[in-house]
Amino acid sequence: MDLLAQAKTKGIQAEFVDALGKLRVTAPDALQSILAALPDKRAYRFVSGAVVVRNGGDALLALSEAPALPLRWQIRDGAKIVSEGETRARSIAWPPGLASGYFRLMLTDAKGVAEEVPLIVAPERAFTGDFDRGWLLAVQLYSVRSARNWGIGDFTDLAGLVRLANELGADGVGLNPLHVLFDDKPSDCSPYSPNSRLFLNPLYIDVEAIPEFSAGLLPDARATATALREGDRVRYRDVAPLKWRGLRAAYDAFTAKATAARRKEFDAFRAERAPLLERFACFEVLRHRFAGRPWWEWPAEWQQPDEATCASLRAGPDKSEIEFVEFVQWTAEAQLHAAKELAGQLGMKVGLYLDVAVGVQSDGFDAWNEQGAISRHLAVGAPPDVLNTVGQDWGLAGFNAGGLEAQSFGPFAEMLSASMRHSGAIRLDHVLGLKRLYLVPRGFKPDNGAYVQMPFDALLATVARESARHRCIVIGEDLGTVPEGFRETMQDWGIWSYLVMMFERDDAGRFRNTDHYRPNALVTLNTHDLSTYAGWRTFSDLKMKLSLGLDPGENEGARWHALGMLDQILRHNGIEANDLYSVLRFLSRTPSRLLAVSLEDLLGVVDQPNIPGTIDEHPNWRQRLPVALDKIAGTIDLAALKKATRERSRA
Repeated sequence: MDLLAQAKTKGIQAEFVDALGKLRVTAPDALQSILAALPDKRAYRFVSGAVVVRNGGDALLALSEAPALPLRWQIRDGAKIVSEGETRARSIAWPPGLASGYFRLMLTDAKGVAEEVPLIVAPERAFTGDFDRGWLLAVQLYSVRSARNWGIGDFTDLAGLVRLANELGADGVGLNPLHVLFDDKPSDCSPYSPNSRLFLNPLYIDVEAIPEFSAGLLPDARATATALREGDRVRYRDVAPLKWRGLRAAYDAFTAKATAARRKEFDAFRAERAPLLERFACFEVLRHRFAGRPWWEWPAEWQQPDEATCASLRAGPDKSEIEFVEFVQWTAEAQLHAAKELAGQLGMKVGLYLDVAVGVQSDGFDAWNEQGAISRHLAVGAPPDVLNTVGQDWGLAGFNAGGLEAQSFGPFAEMLSASMRHSGAIRLDHVLGLKRLYLVPRGFKPDNGAYVQMPFDALLATVARESARHRCIVIGEDLGTVPEGFRETMQDWGIWSYLVMMFERDDAGRFRNTDHYRPNALVTLNTHDLSTYAGWRTFSDLKMKLSLGLDPGENEGARWHALGMLDQILRHNGIEANDLYSVLRFLSRTPSRLLAVSLEDLLGVVDQPNIPGTIDEHPNWRQRLPVALDKIAGTIDLAALKKATRERSRA
């Protein structure tokens, strides 16, 4: 079988036309690397692939011509038979009332030929919310200043942000991913490059809020924290050691004097999160033991997650270290949950809105734990386009179709659930990856990747099932070049769009009017990767990118034109001014059910949180807000904000 034929069996699209209109053909050596990195996809004889039963949808499953009739079928949940029957037609009619979940479909034809297929029973669509319109306060949590934090915004500050958002009339707080990073690499602080999407970043823990912690356990902590609160950037290299010293002290106090009730809660958390939590704790202990070596270079017995070897590690001298990692995650979950509960008590329609990264670091926990479903040799990226003429390699490993199908999509469901249980809405970064991923093999340039098809229907069904189970809205980041029909399919499944006003313009550069915006969507002026409003109006972003040797994507003439087009659309809607609140007034009139308002914009911050294409050239993910949390309400123009958002405000 030649390379292209092999590629087809794994859903690899080695030839495609990019956004520049150029035919791209993946080089043979790059294609060979992609083929080697992807597991085989099982070829089914009786059906076309993983089966989706959508409650309220088509109740028939079409069969191929292969099975000899009659055909017996069973739906199994482990050893339990959920439903069974027989068909003498080339289809299976599902019984009504199947419970949502992930199952295995067992098929046996009249000749005794058997086939096992993953089956997902999903609601007709994802949870779409039970409110008309609202707005969210979008914040970079690390950037929050307060009189008590340890140099980085934390979960107690998040509770303060929830109260602030409530005071402003918002229905929640939007945050970048809270995924756990690498504790021994504090400077690698991008929330979109996680160690794992299943666990939380401990740097957001308020150590002093842990019941067993007292100031006497770390006498120098408050003085050090006071110094760390100074300056306009988060000093991760200094913040992280202080936090970890505090967490160690709190854990030691917990082991020595925890009440029976606290110990019982901890044990219940460990049991609830098993076995993933124990595996993660073991991985972290091993990662420190073999520091500097990725997991595929560890001794053979540790290169694969294994319950027996994890149990032996826990029974040995590392028992306390493993429990410490679990204690830290328990603490993080408890504090984040408290912020979620506060939002519920205040009557917020959304509460917390969390971002979910598109992939993970290849040497992190998720890639170690799911070696069949995550391809560490391939990086998710994007082919060349107008803004990135050489393509993009995001350095993140993503899921693959064959590995997910083999596990009935369990790893994907677990990843969704990890964020959904804390939030009323999540945003899936690069949601196009549910249909196809552009993958770049390690060692090759980003213009030599290929598209790989994903099991779109099965992934949408998984999203819908987890969304309905957690009553969590799902917003898909569907920016860029989108395949025909993609957004319509996404909307049909109840997944919202993500509309950025800066991108919503026609070919002449005119901003689109309010009636262009979809109802089931989150609308926003900009993103953390784009200029703030103050920076955009002052051309600061153009000057900054040029000073860094980056192509800003437009010149000053184009910016002046854009400013004129903004004035035009505002005046068309009877809005004469062009300040931030005028723009928010326009966005509030759109039918889109959620509006995200950046706290940086409200405070007039000029520099954007992140400039794509830079690492150390710009203080990405480090900039702190100019004023402390308790001073924000007195700094922004509350009257103007409430007037601008009154059509969708709770106040």
